[in-house]
Amino acid sequence: MGAIQVDGLRKSYGSVDAVDGMEFTVDRGELYGFLGPNGAGKTTTIRVLTGQIEPDAGDVRVLETDPVADPIETRRRVGILPEQESPPSFLTPREYLEFVGEVRDLDPERVAEQTAAWADRLGFESKLDTLHTDLSRGQQQKVMIAQAFVHEPDVVFIDEPLANLDPLVQEQVKRFLVSYAAGDNAVFVSTHNIDVAEEICTRVGIVADGRLVTERSLEDGGDDESLLEVFLDRVEREETRDTPTLERLET
Repeated sequence: MGAIQVDGLRKSYGSVDAVDGMEFTVDRGELYGFLGPNGAGKTTTIRVLTGQIEPDAGDVRVLETDPVADPIETRRRVGILPEQESPPSFLTPREYLEFVGEVRDLDPERVAEQTAAWADRLGFESKLDTLHTDLSRGQQQKVMIAQAFVHEPDVVFIDEPLANLDPLVQEQVKRFLVSYAAGDNAVFVSTHNIDVAEEICTRVGIVADGRLVTERSLEDGGDDESLLEVFLDRVEREETRDTPTLERLET
């Protein structure tokens, strides 16, 4: 069984089908890129998989746990890096990571070790005792990355991981994600950045209008089409699938 399994997932908001029959599996050892334009259903899919919202239909499993039936257990076992969320403004990075550890019943000494390691890795040692309200967006993003990995989860969901980071830190994060997935973990990266997906992912699922339109392995490099060409072709094809052509209108 895959680390992440999605079968017939559907989620609508009013008359809008945010996710329309999504199906895919992600195994341990994979860095899976969920690639699509804005509004394709990427964030909604992550929210269902992490037990934040309930789907209208379909079956999903994360580490063999049903996030719909047991959202608390799911969130305890996975790491989540949202696209927009920031750390609480009234806490320091050290206090916030200690809180994350307490919520997950982690050993305080282990949390302290992980906090120091992440502060060193991403360069926010001098900011560990500064309130988040006084930190830059880039520093806050570093803390959010740390909280997603502080409990060393087997599955991590990441929505646009490189937002607000300078180029040096971006490279550090990309290298870390590759090595983390290779350590028998599953890393699920949602992005609209084709270059990032092509650089770090082992496999990519391209989504448009709430549907998974194609998947592509990036490990063998044997395809003639570039990922950009595949992306543009499949997304354009999907977005015009239900659009009447001039010839149809004239008949």
